[in-house]
Amino acid sequence: MVTYSRQSGKTVPTLSSLQGLIFLNDYPRRLSIYATLWKLKFPKEGNEHLGCEWIEVTAQAVPPHVGSPSPGNGYEGSDPFAAFLPPAVKTDEDGLAPHDRAVVFVTEYTIKGTERSGQEYASPLLVLTGEEYSRITFAELHRRICDALRGNRSPVVAEVLLPDGTHKIIRGRKEK
Repeated sequence: MVTYSRQSGKTVPTLSSLQGLIFLNDYPRRLSIYATLWKLKFPKEGNEHLGCEWIEVTAQAVPPHVGSPSPGNGYEGSDPFAAFLPPAVKTDEDGLAPHDRAVVFVTEYTIKGTERSGQEYASPLLVLTGEEYSRITFAELHRRICDALRGNRSPVVAEVLLPDGTHKIIRGRKEK
């Protein structure tokens, strides 16, 4: 059921009553719980060097009303996303809160949908709470994403350009 509220002198549907549905020719379809914040290219293996490949990383926000136990959001009984997202946040009557519930970082190859939930990413690079995301510096976020992309490989500490035009990559010890 769609509920309405008054905002700036206009009657509009509340976000929580529309959550999960869009209408195309009067046919309802499920919506994603994610909202794209940005897309950036990162070194595919976590370190930039001559000839490295690049991969697109997307930051996907999960709005605060998703799974929120606050009345009016539709999740008062249970949170269907609790198994793979940080804890739900309390919202106001319009489904708003100071921070998103989460920000999930994925690559262009990350698979969405698991046996547990069609909304779950199989192997996200990184998952932060909305509050963590709002406080993290870009330098720290960049480091954490690159660490995730690097996986178990040691970081590149130097690159040597050889006289014959080739190059050699030197890796250091992995920081803990």
